[in-house]
Amino acid sequence: MRAAFVHEATVVMEADGDLRALGAAVTLELCGSWDHPTPCPLAPHHTRPDRDGDTVALRIIFATEPADEALVRRRIDSALRQGILTGPDGRTSRWEFLGGGPGELDPEEAEHARRLTDS
Repeated sequence: MRAAFVHEATVVMEADGDLRALGAAVTLELCGSWDHPTPCPLAPHHTRPDRDGDTVALRIIFATEPADEALVRRRIDSALRQGILTGPDGRTSRWEFLGGGPGELDPEEAEHARRLTDS
């Protein structure tokens, strides 16, 4: 049975970088494509970026089998370590990965986490 987890990461991103590229990079790594049937095969997820100047804090809520938690976390970090993504519109965004690790689910995220585990 899937459980919900939070992964937090921090990147430094160019001022003109597209914040959506960070979530797209995670989706590509976890799902293999931006365009795939639901649910996500390994870990349904949601990425929320929060920019403060050049620093972007990410919260990735994901749902997976507990045995796959470490794999999903490694793949999220791997996606962000790449530091570059060209979107379907041809726009390239760049960033520097500073680090990532487990986070705690906030009470206001509980409903979203439930939807992810149910998908």
